[in-house]
Amino acid sequence: MNPIIVAQMACAGSMALPYGHHGRTCSGDWETSTVQLYKMEIIIKKLYVAFFSSKYYIELALGNLDARCQVLSPIPVKESILQTSFSRLKIISAAALLLAASAAQADISVFTSQSAYLAAVSNTGVDTFDDLPIDALGGPLNRNAGSYTYTVSSEGASPILYGAGTGSDNWLSTNNRNDSVVFSNFSSAVRGVGGFFFGSNISGEYASGQSITLTARNALGELLTYELALPTQASFVGFLSTGAFSDLAVSTAGQIGIWPTINNLSVSAVPEPATYGMLLGGLGLLGFMTRRRKARQH
Repeated sequence: MNPIIVAQMACAGSMALPYGHHGRTCSGDWETSTVQLYKMEIIIKKLYVAFFSSKYYIELALGNLDARCQVLSPIPVKESILQTSFSRLKIISAAALLLAASAAQADISVFTSQSAYLAAVSNTGVDTFDDLPIDALGGPLNRNAGSYTYTVSSEGASPILYGAGTGSDNWLSTNNRNDSVVFSNFSSAVRGVGGFFFGSNISGEYASGQSITLTARNALGELLTYELALPTQASFVGFLSTGAFSDLAVSTAGQIGIWPTINNLSVSAVPEPATYGMLLGGLGLLGFMTRRRKARQH
């Protein structure tokens, strides 16, 4: 196999496919089955590319192949022993480059179905905000969603957050309707953030608005903005990043009489079986090549 083709395959394999929708603004849902198929396709492609790419680089590093992938004659035992340390270094470097290339690709997806979002994540913690009074809260606030920590603040004219709701089911909002609620400083394992987003009035009660604007950003600075039209208390939106999640901003874009409001914030981690599979596959190949090398020496 030509090394250029291997490199192209490795690049293609490291590009994450969507778990949900992609783009600057988007709408609609993916069914749970479709999400699972996407996840399986990502894993299979990465494992396939990792296996053949790792096998090529290991063979090349050990001197068993030339640049055209032609099998060479076995290396003499003494020369093989002298090259062992250098060969292992090249193998480790090649594996590190493959993993780094995979990790460098990040993407953000959006879900408007809570069931589809939960099917794509794991270990979800929920902050219900029911402990908040219906009153001014100050800010920023350090909060917990299950085992995950995060910070929520109000950005704009006023730094004050405001508790809203019915008394039995409380929500989080801002003191100034022109401000944004910003969730940030998530635990390092967090890859997904979602919740119910809608509007409330000056009394902290539910109010129907034209839209809610949500902007998600990951650790690489990539942004995805979603416009939630005619939100209700049952309007769920979830964001999922293939890299570390940075922050989520929620606003009403200054709609008259409407304050941005959030209920039941979901904070989630995502298992990365493809990465673990690549690592285990590489270790298995390295062990196999080591055993074959020892057998050849004897």
